[in-house]
Amino acid sequence: MASLPQYKKDFLSTCMSAGILKFGTFTLKSGRESPYFFNAGSFYTASLLRALSTAYARCLLASPAVEFDILFGPAYKGIPLATSTVDKLGELAPERYADLCYSFDRKEVKDHGEGGGIVGAPLKGKRVLIVDDVVTAGTAKREAIGKIRGEGGVVVGILVALDRMETVPGDEGGRSAIGMIGEEFGVPVLSILSMDDIIGALGDKEGGEGDRKRMVEYRERFGAKV
Repeated sequence: MASLPQYKKDFLSTCMSAGILKFGTFTLKSGRESPYFFNAGSFYTASLLRALSTAYARCLLASPAVEFDILFGPAYKGIPLATSTVDKLGELAPERYADLCYSFDRKEVKDHGEGGGIVGAPLKGKRVLIVDDVVTAGTAKREAIGKIRGEGGVVVGILVALDRMETVPGDEGGRSAIGMIGEEFGVPVLSILSMDDIIGALGDKEGGEGDRKRMVEYRERFGAKV
């Protein structure tokens, strides 16, 4: 992991030690047999959520070209991710993010009280960055972008924890889900970790050569060409 930024090293170590990143044989929704599995739903303790929000925040601080006013967490998994990352950015860079805002959507529009489908900061006229766990087929991200634009917000990017870097089944262009979303909407899609980061780390891990070999074979078979 010598060539990785420190925040990536820290996050990867946490994922491995906590069993959030597992190696073996896992059947994905696509039907592919994957040699690894990343379960972002396991960041449910205070220490793990803190490690995750720190990694998200550090990734954004390392990407100064992406400017935003609001972090948006798509319901449901994105809600704690966006809110905790706003808090962490305010802590790490108060001169820049002391007044950073968050918003998230409701699965069902509320027809009483304050009403509406958005909770948190109003999106109209604001630069909005979406924070979520992964991009699989991109359906959830398209829905989130549609909601943000419907509220008058401007989507300026997407941040996820892991880029699997593999082709979308049936896509003749050999693109990844992240590549397709970025191309379709013309926004950068950032990730804390990628499959290549994991492969590189396994080369340094004692006893990790077998897992690394299976990861490399999987990348050769299903890795995105674009």
